[in-house]
Amino acid sequence: MTPARMMILAVALVASVGLALLVHGMFSKPAAPPPAVVAAAVPMTRVLVAKTDLGVGAHLSADNMSWQSWPSANVSPLFVTDGETAAAPKAGAESAVATAKTAVTDIATGGGPKMQAMIGAVVREPIVQGEPLTANKIIHAGDTSYMAVRLPEGMRAIALPLSLESGAGGFIQPGDHVDVLSTHTDQSKGNSGGMVTDQVLANALVLAIDQHVDSPKTGTPVGGATITIEVPEGSATAVAKARTQGGLTLALRSYTDIAGRASGRGLDDAHGVKIFRGGASAEMVSAQ
Repeated sequence: MTPARMMILAVALVASVGLALLVHGMFSKPAAPPPAVVAAAVPMTRVLVAKTDLGVGAHLSADNMSWQSWPSANVSPLFVTDGETAAAPKAGAESAVATAKTAVTDIATGGGPKMQAMIGAVVREPIVQGEPLTANKIIHAGDTSYMAVRLPEGMRAIALPLSLESGAGGFIQPGDHVDVLSTHTDQSKGNSGGMVTDQVLANALVLAIDQHVDSPKTGTPVGGATITIEVPEGSATAVAKARTQGGLTLALRSYTDIAGRASGRGLDDAHGVKIFRGGASAEMVSAQ
């Protein structure tokens, strides 16, 4: 058999096989598509998370917390939840309606009672954005070490005696700022030197009155026998010395005059009380 004849036979064989496959495809039934995989509905629970990074000593508020949907199976007992579990995420228009309804409810209730209960708590361990708030990283008023966590670095808490006469008639409340004044005998002139008044500390934050760390929402005065103020580390000894001398008076500062932290000076400085006008020290007055 010549090479030309062999080539012709090979081409005819390939053509016949191709024609057979084409005819089989035309008359055979189309293959069924693979079955669609349907994702199982996962129950979800709303968990309270940090909206921003929170450092130690930060106070929780509605601005730095938010609700986030979390798979119910992965919700730890330490998480703060809204107490409701959705059977499965809704879809389409039903999902939009449910989301809008939840948003309106959160706005009307300030995030709900669970979020409201967390407002004012203090962070005692760093929390990153999106991390669920847990009981072991949050401390509430009245809990052990609450005051130590609340104090900024470099500050100290000192308790002073309080009365209506020494505490602006009882109108000083936690969160206010005060000046601490000390009236005592002028030691520089002996026992006959009369009385002088020193400003021991200026612009001190009131941390608590007795065991009350929050101002009453009604605005009524908070009575008590002890006031705790925030004091810079360098002024703690001066305040302690003034407390032993007695005659302490707390001057309530205007809300417009409380910028910055407390500042103080030792009692061995020049005697007298600073008079502030327009936020600046205008003169020194000695009480004789």
